[in-house]
Amino acid sequence: MQQADPNGSRPAGDALIRATDLHKRFRASVALQGLSLEIRGGEVVAVLGPSGSGKSTLLLCLAGIIAPDSGEVAYRGRTLGGLSDTALTRLRRDEFGFVFQFGQLVPELTAIDNVALPLRLAGLKGRDAEARARSWLERLDVLDVADKRAGDMSGGEAQRVAVARALVTGPRALFADEPTGSLDSLNGEMVMDLLVSAARDNGTTVVLVTHEARIAAYADREIVIRDGKLAPVPVPA
Repeated sequence: MQQADPNGSRPAGDALIRATDLHKRFRASVALQGLSLEIRGGEVVAVLGPSGSGKSTLLLCLAGIIAPDSGEVAYRGRTLGGLSDTALTRLRRDEFGFVFQFGQLVPELTAIDNVALPLRLAGLKGRDAEARARSWLERLDVLDVADKRAGDMSGGEAQRVAVARALVTGPRALFADEPTGSLDSLNGEMVMDLLVSAARDNGTTVVLVTHEARIAAYADREIVIRDGKLAPVPVPA
């Protein structure tokens, strides 16, 4: 695994995502304090830190879901703060994928309909969307639950369906917030194996928030956040 630079930087022009001097507060609580970093295309980066350190806030800022109070996030050279709400929505739909601790599948839909949903929203016809969704379910080894709803799946199955949904559109960047936090260690490692291998096969950049060292070990490099700032990555003895 590559070790992160203390300030998370990479050579200029090499970044898919660049955050510069991010600050964010929630009332009296400081989430980010002048945080800057760069993430390269195709890189898998783990963001580590204790609860309340600001790592999930950072993820949401990088993905354009929330705006920093000051500082800026640039994606492929475009500043997210300069985009309209419509352009941001289109960006998140067409170029970003998301996986959260609880997969947030639509409970009324089957697995295959959940995976096909972002394709349908992007305008792909039903039969074509279903074929691509079925292919991803097979790739994530959950084709056997294609016709099941979320409540009828195990936690591991539901999370793999969520990963399939996140990757089915071929996103350039995938944002994952504690994607294995609700799973046991065996299912967690299975989900991570499938997520990382599928992302690498497609050249997808992954930003992964976790508090578990064994999950961070799947990444190319680690970034540690404490009190809203980047901290040095511990070097194993």
